[in-house]
Amino acid sequence: MIKRHNHKTQRTPRSFYLLLTAILLQGLSGLVGGLGLIADPTGSSLSIPIEWLYGSPFDSYLIPGLVLFFLLGIFPIFVAFGIWKHHTWSRQAALLVGLMLIIWIAVEILVIGYQPYPPLQLIYGLLGITIIALLLFPALRKYMNKQAV
Repeated sequence: MIKRHNHKTQRTPRSFYLLLTAILLQGLSGLVGGLGLIADPTGSSLSIPIEWLYGSPFDSYLIPGLVLFFLLGIFPIFVAFGIWKHHTWSRQAALLVGLMLIIWIAVEILVIGYQPYPPLQLIYGLLGITIIALLLFPALRKYMNKQAV
């Protein structure tokens, strides 16, 4: 007898777990980094020189910390929940996380310049690209479309 697979018994692709991990990593790091900048807007507790802000629209890291906390911390955690629960909006929201992360890094580089040490801009820029690339995997697209509730 041939066993037929319905959409609830379909094998979960590895790319689903990679996407979930990438989104959670971004969310958790956004929460930690954002809280660090909100708690200490000078950036010194995170070893971020206040001098990087000279010539920028900011005189402290408070506003960037709030943006980081909410848009790249809380929002990705919410998106990860949506991905885990297979909500229909989760694929588009994950794409938004990847795009927001790339835009955040691009604006950061424009405002404070590229900072190679530590290579956080490179790492998070690549994380944003990875999120978007994972969403293009055919197996993941098919899985997320079939699992959507």
